[in-house]
Amino acid sequence: MYIETETTPNPATLKFLPGRKVMEAGTREFTSPEAAESSPLASALFDSGEVTGVFFGSDFISVTAGPGADWGQLKPQVVSILLDHFISEAPLFAGGSADAIAIPTQDAEDFGDDPADADVVDQIKELLETRVRPAVAGDGGDIVYRGFREGIVYLTMQGACSGCPSSTATLKNGIESLLKHYVPEVTEVRAA
Repeated sequence: MYIETETTPNPATLKFLPGRKVMEAGTREFTSPEAAESSPLASALFDSGEVTGVFFGSDFISVTAGPGADWGQLKPQVVSILLDHFISEAPLFAGGSADAIAIPTQDAEDFGDDPADADVVDQIKELLETRVRPAVAGDGGDIVYRGFREGIVYLTMQGACSGCPSSTATLKNGIESLLKHYVPEVTEVRAA
């Protein structure tokens, strides 16, 4: 088995491609060792002591290293953990839990939607699903819709996109421009 690696726009994050399905459906982000307890693989990655984030996508794993970590030393360690996991065909999650489903972070505010905006919200979600999420996944991350209120779309960046130096530019220059072009009711996009 060979695991490819790709850089991401976030210099602290590398994208690892095991050449097989990682998540059957949804995505999952782990931002602490405690959050990773439901996944033996995520826990093993955090056990290195230098990992501060793990993100499971459909066919990739993004790993974020902490400040001062040396990817030259950490990368072979991560590849070894991933190889051990996939060769042994170990489960991604402990037990038969529903942890494989993307779960909004506890501290994320739900901005809600006005029922009168249902058509606009459907258009926004469709654009995010078909145009934005595939591009963001290509960079090792994901984007989660949080709400639409008074012309403002609230989104949360995950994986390699979370904390990326270019995430603000992605939100403002990329996603905001796209949504404003196709959905005139959108006046702004904000990180939630």
